[in-house]
Amino acid sequence: MTNREERTIEGLNRFTSWLAARRGVPILIGILLVVLNFIVQFIPGLGWLADVDLLLHLGIVFGLVGILVAIAIG
Repeated sequence: MTNREERTIEGLNRFTSWLAARRGVPILIGILLVVLNFIVQFIPGLGWLADVDLLLHLGIVFGLVGILVAIAIG
């Protein structure tokens, strides 16, 4: 293996260890993004962001992936 591959594997191992201790963090981030999408609708300069519901979609995807990862990690 190359040095870059070893660093990537080491980084993923550290990330999964961190995530195993804090399984609810991705779900909370997803909820926060959904709430931010609701708040953005009332800010006049960010109407385009509310029109495409970018934060809403990112929040839903992030929350679902967080649930799946939490189940997989155990």
